[in-house]
Amino acid sequence: MTLPVEASADHEHSVPFFWPFAAALTLGEQAVETMQRNLDFAVEAGRIEHPPEPEWATANIVRLDLATMRLREFGGEGASGTPVLIDAPFAGHSSTIADYADGQSLVQTLMASGISNVFATDWKPATAEMRYFDIDTYLEQLNVAVDDLGGKVHLVGLCQGGWLSTMMAARFPGKVKSLTLAGSPIDTDAGHGPIRELAHAMPMSVYEKMVGAGGGNMPGDFMLTGWKNMHPDKQYVEKFEALYRNIEDRNYIARTEKFASWYENPLDLPGRYYLQAISQLFKENRLANGTFSALGRTLDLKDITIPTYLLAGEEDDITTSEQVFRARDLFGTDSDLIESRLVPGGHIGLFMGHRTLADAWPEIARWILAHD
Repeated sequence: MTLPVEASADHEHSVPFFWPFAAALTLGEQAVETMQRNLDFAVEAGRIEHPPEPEWATANIVRLDLATMRLREFGGEGASGTPVLIDAPFAGHSSTIADYADGQSLVQTLMASGISNVFATDWKPATAEMRYFDIDTYLEQLNVAVDDLGGKVHLVGLCQGGWLSTMMAARFPGKVKSLTLAGSPIDTDAGHGPIRELAHAMPMSVYEKMVGAGGGNMPGDFMLTGWKNMHPDKQYVEKFEALYRNIEDRNYIARTEKFASWYENPLDLPGRYYLQAISQLFKENRLANGTFSALGRTLDLKDITIPTYLLAGEEDDITTSEQVFRARDLFGTDSDLIESRLVPGGHIGLFMGHRTLADAWPEIARWILAHD
C-alpha cells in the first residue's frame, strides 16, 4: 500500500516515541555511535547527580543505637586490646568516609595493621525532632559510647570529629588513652584557608536564615551547594567533561559512582548544633582560647596530656595544616609524646586516599599500638 504524502516515512520518523530510531536511520554509523555515547552520558550524569546512599565497605554490627548515632563494631569475636574508636565527621556527609571502599578504607587499614578492636561513630541525619540537639548532646552520647566500650579508648578524630574528640579528651581525660587528629580544626583562626575566611566574613544572620529555611535544621543540600561553589569550575564543568571523556571506561564510571554516593547524599544537621559550631568554634574560636563550655565545665586544652598524633594535608583547603598543628602548643601533652605528619594531598584524601592509607595510617596504627 502506498502511503499518502502526509504519512510518508519522513513524517513517521517525527513521532516522538521513535526519535532515536529515526535519528539512527538518518545520521549514519558514526553519528549513531556519537548519539549512543551522548545517551550513555545523559544516563550516567543522572546517576551521579542522584545516586543511591553510601554503604559501609566492611562487615560490621551495630553495637549501640543512640539518638545521634549508631556505634558500629568491626572487630567481632577475638578482638583484643583497648578499643580504637574512629570519630567520623558530622559535617554534612556520611560517616562511611571512614570505611569508604575495599582498598580505600581506614577501618580496613587499621585492622590490617594489627588493631583488631575497631569501632566507628555512624552519625544520623538530623530529623525535625533533633533540631534542638547541641554540641553537648553529641559529646554526651560520645561519652556513652566510650563507657559502653569499657570506659577507655584510643580516639581517632577525623575532620570535625576531631574537635569533638578533643572535647572528649579535655572533658573526660581519664577515658582517652591516645588521641589521633586528622584534618581536624583545633585552632580555627590559624592559617588563611577559605573556610576560616568565610566563617568570619559571613554574618551569623545568614546562617540563621538558612537554618530557619530548613525548619530548624541546617539542610545538607544548602551545605553541598556551598561546597560545590568553592570550586564551581570543577563541580559544574570539569566533572562532566571528564565523565564524557571516560564514558566507556567502566573502572572510571564505578569510581565516579562510588564517590557520588557519598558526596551527593548530604546529611541535615541540627540547627542548634550547627549555629553553635559556627559561632563559638569558627567565629569566636572558643575551644582554642579556653572559653568553650562543655557539659557544664569550661574546657582547658592543657588538661590533655595523653599521646597525640596530628595528621594534615599539604593541599587541604578545608582544614589547613596550621589549624591542626596548633594543637602542639595548646595541649598539655609533653612534646616528646606528640607526633605530627604533613602528607601530600587534600582533605578527603586524608581519610580514604590510596597514598595516605598506604603510607601514613599503618604508621599511625603502630603508634597507637605502642601506646596501648
